[in-house]
Amino acid sequence: MVGQNKWMKRTAILVFLLPSLIGLLLFQLIPMITSGVISFTDWNMLSPAKFVGFDNFVKVFTDEKSYTSLLNIFKFIVGYIPLVLIFGTFLAVLLNRKLRGIKFYRAMIFIPVITSWIAVSIVWRWFLNGQSGLVNYFLSWFGIQGPIWLQDFHWALPAIIAVTVWKDVGFVSIILLAGLQEISDDYYEAAQIDGASSWIQFFKITLPLLTPAMFFVMTISLINSFQLFDQVMIMTGGGPAGSTSTIVEQVYKNAFLNNKMGFASAQSWVLFAIIFIVTVIQNQLQKRWVVYDK
Repeated sequence: MVGQNKWMKRTAILVFLLPSLIGLLLFQLIPMITSGVISFTDWNMLSPAKFVGFDNFVKVFTDEKSYTSLLNIFKFIVGYIPLVLIFGTFLAVLLNRKLRGIKFYRAMIFIPVITSWIAVSIVWRWFLNGQSGLVNYFLSWFGIQGPIWLQDFHWALPAIIAVTVWKDVGFVSIILLAGLQEISDDYYEAAQIDGASSWIQFFKITLPLLTPAMFFVMTISLINSFQLFDQVMIMTGGGPAGSTSTIVEQVYKNAFLNNKMGFASAQSWVLFAIIFIVTVIQNQLQKRWVVYDK
């Protein structure tokens, strides 16, 4: 009887998991394995695939466009991560206060997060228009001649960074807000008894105990940064002169525009390896700076 109950429970679990397992198999595992096989071939999706060994992977590291796209991603990370953390922390602290209508403000901050990247990119492409955009219009009030943002080699990537920070800061602030609310009031009461100022409490209590939430945010943000695509394709198309080109954008163009499916698959696996290595390194480094409340 006991054995029959165990069998029935396992069968029920399998029945509930089966749809997800089938989806995982069809849309994740099989495509990943297939792309791994294709990465060792020269295939244009029309003629039979030709095995070329590691030639595609060698080309990824020697191709100028691949190198430029990876360099752009690292530039993006250097600008994006500090800004989204700083503004996210600032907003989280403000949203953690007991103010009238605070739930409304929290909802307003989160609206850009749930807005489609397509809609956001189209609107911001208009805002950043060099001739008729609102950004340059506001700058003109202060006597500043704004650049042609998305067509300027030096300003296109900073513009992409600014728009991405604007859209993602709501998500970051909500995660950090949850981290703030997990910090016990006992720490602040003890600090106030000792005469610690608000700044000392922030740097000695809030920031250290907020590091677990910051670690989560940094991990997610880094992974998303390496997969930067939507806003680039819509706002700049990788230009001007490749200044906003990304590895995912290159994968898309090589696979579906240039019919270089083998090379595109190799680029995808190199990107996967980079994300995996960076995540492992970040996970090891977090032991040195993340403080877990005990």
